[in-house]
Amino acid sequence: MESNSFMKYVANTSSMDWKPLVEDNVDTRGIFYKVLHYDEEQQRPTTFILKFDEGASYPLHIHPGGEEAFILEGEAYFNETKLIKGDYLFTPKNYKHSVRSETGCQILFIVPEEVEIVKSK
Repeated sequence: MESNSFMKYVANTSSMDWKPLVEDNVDTRGIFYKVLHYDEEQQRPTTFILKFDEGASYPLHIHPGGEEAFILEGEAYFNETKLIKGDYLFTPKNYKHSVRSETGCQILFIVPEEVEIVKSK
């Protein structure tokens, strides 16, 4: 009985399809996601995997609640800092950065609060 109820907390990523990331007024071409944990109270995912195709990027944004990122595959640049498979990044509250991958990657993210896109002037 207990093992069946425990399954509601399991995210079986191998059986999930990659979904294209779509955000209003943000160029997210080449970025896909799988949700690992959805926060019902906030009505948003807080733990997820992003897959960046070669050359994909996410614009400059602020993390009001901080962020954690772990590179599962490939390599990515957070601002100008290159992270490779196995690297971990802790982003403090209100830190700003962009993300891009020249070769493609998969990144596990824990994002406790919604990000804010930094609008270019």
